[in-house]
Amino acid sequence: MSVPTLLDVGQAHPRLSELTVVDVRTPGEFASGHLPDAVNVPLHRLTRSLPELRRAAESRPLLVVCASGARSENAAGTLASRGIPASSLTGGTQAWTAEGHVLQYPDGSGKRAVWAMERQVRFTAGVSVLLGLALGLLLHPALALLSAAIGGGLVFSALTDTCGMALVLGRLPFNRRGAGSHP
Repeated sequence: MSVPTLLDVGQAHPRLSELTVVDVRTPGEFASGHLPDAVNVPLHRLTRSLPELRRAAESRPLLVVCASGARSENAAGTLASRGIPASSLTGGTQAWTAEGHVLQYPDGSGKRAVWAMERQVRFTAGVSVLLGLALGLLLHPALALLSAAIGGGLVFSALTDTCGMALVLGRLPFNRRGAGSHP
């Protein structure tokens, strides 16, 4: 069975039992709610998991998922460049829940334990910019360069469609707990 590069929720939901769902969010985000029967392969571990993902794709098509669809689209592209066909869920888990579909929670609580990575990045960047400005005003004007560095990093992130801050935040302890099984 073949699947297109992008699947929206309306296309993916009825075929979910025919797909292997691979969630590329951090383990903490994954533990905060994921598509039913999804396996967690964090984006930074994707290349290390290529053999397992290749075997999984031989059995059933892969559906790659993240919070908004951006990371999963990048991951599906990476897999395709390595000869592993995969689809990305357009809109990610946000679109999934917006359509009224449920998420699974490892502990059954139904609570979000960790903020989505995009939210963590926005918060960290905002706090860093404010801190740089405050330190520049209160201690030494050169400390305002912290704000300029964060701004430059955000521009670089947008141009390259990568995010170093997300990679660093993904390695923090609260983003590593609750990892799901690998394919």
